[in-house]
Amino acid sequence: MESILGILIYAFWVLVAITILVFVHELGHFLAAKLFGMRVDRFSVGFPPNIFGKKIGETEYVIGATPLGGYVKIAGMVDESMDTEHEDRPPEPHEYRAKPVWQRMIVITAGVIFNVLLAVAIFAGLKMAYGETYVPADRVEAVYVEDGTIADRMGLQTGDRIVAVSGQPLERFEDLARPDRLMADRFTITVERNGTRETLLGPEDIGTQLSRTEGGFGVSFESSVVGGLVEDAPAARAGLMPGDRIVAVDGEPVRFWRQLTQRIETSEGAPLMLRWERPDSLIERQTTSTDQPYRLVEVTEQAHVYEGLLEPEQAEDDGRYVIGIYGPSFDEQILRQEYGITTRTYSFAEATVEGAQDAWMNTRAIAVSLQRLFTGREGMDSIGGPVMVAKVAGDAASAGADRFWFIVAILSVTLAIVNILPIPALDGGHLMFLIYEALTRREPSLRVRMALQQIGMVLLLLLMVFLIFHDIFRLF
Repeated sequence: MESILGILIYAFWVLVAITILVFVHELGHFLAAKLFGMRVDRFSVGFPPNIFGKKIGETEYVIGATPLGGYVKIAGMVDESMDTEHEDRPPEPHEYRAKPVWQRMIVITAGVIFNVLLAVAIFAGLKMAYGETYVPADRVEAVYVEDGTIADRMGLQTGDRIVAVSGQPLERFEDLARPDRLMADRFTITVERNGTRETLLGPEDIGTQLSRTEGGFGVSFESSVVGGLVEDAPAARAGLMPGDRIVAVDGEPVRFWRQLTQRIETSEGAPLMLRWERPDSLIERQTTSTDQPYRLVEVTEQAHVYEGLLEPEQAEDDGRYVIGIYGPSFDEQILRQEYGITTRTYSFAEATVEGAQDAWMNTRAIAVSLQRLFTGREGMDSIGGPVMVAKVAGDAASAGADRFWFIVAILSVTLAIVNILPIPALDGGHLMFLIYEALTRREPSLRVRMALQQIGMVLLLLLMVFLIFHDIFRLF
């Protein structure tokens, strides 16, 4: 039952995302056609069978039951409907074919332009609504590298300090995962290690490898500070407090949160001797009972150091061994002080500029990713089809409105790029016909256009089926 509910939730959110993207895309075609005096016979979101239809003026507005796209039917245009009845008579002033080539080019590309503008608006809106929280890279003195990850295979080591990515200085630690940095040719990471700098080469198929790795790139920096405790769990019973910094497990030093949790998860339930530092500011808040299950081992200028024995327990949901602690969030003062975490707010003008830059950055990254796919440098795992889109949209919606709208913006850019590809049945295919007409001063024959349209639609349908099955095999 839960799996069925999860599928329905994913389906709902992908339906919301697709509806938004299709509406905006077709709105671009519609408004451009109206601008140049073309008659629009139908504005449809979704394909037949139709759920709703209402004619207002000369245009019928339709909602289709097949939410995989939409279309604007412009009088005098050969489109997905394959309607050619107008070819036997001279063009009328309100028809698409009667307009100058440059106007038709604008109409054809307007959907793509509107999708890019939607992405700009969403990125800008997110900047204004949420600001931007980031970690200054110069405050991250060292990183933790998980064994077997992409970072590990590149040669990064725990304790390295990352100073540049793909030749660009790292100013915000989050820029390590910026799409344009990852898709650079070639992706590199420059680190400081033992007083020297070293530049490490990333894999050529970085997009494919990231899509196949659940843990991501494999680099983290969060310290082993306790943000909170689960009631009556081993850590709480042992006397740990929020704000304690765990510095050793069974005598082995630990510095990073992921390093700590991996040590606990691999314990298989065996007792662990933890050592932690408690800042002086917390000493007065601890209980004064003499039967505490931990002991004081050292007093420094800034902290008291304690040791205690804990027995990890298996979590009910996934069977991992845990002690009942969780790390502080970036909103908490503990990490803000340690890493200088900064939240920047934006005015309308600043947000608009940043939104345009984000849209351009993601457009370049997606375009490069597709180019690498077509040239064989990336595998099919670097892209996702309808099933993966549904999963990503559903997961993003569960994470919050900001994540969902971020994914919608990315999908809008992706839709724009895919639509402008020179493939018949897509906007890019229509644009190629118009460029041919502009250069040769004559239209391609109707027979050629119809044949290429049909071939393009068949190829797109086959690609869609392939991507669906490919997504299913990846997920299951």
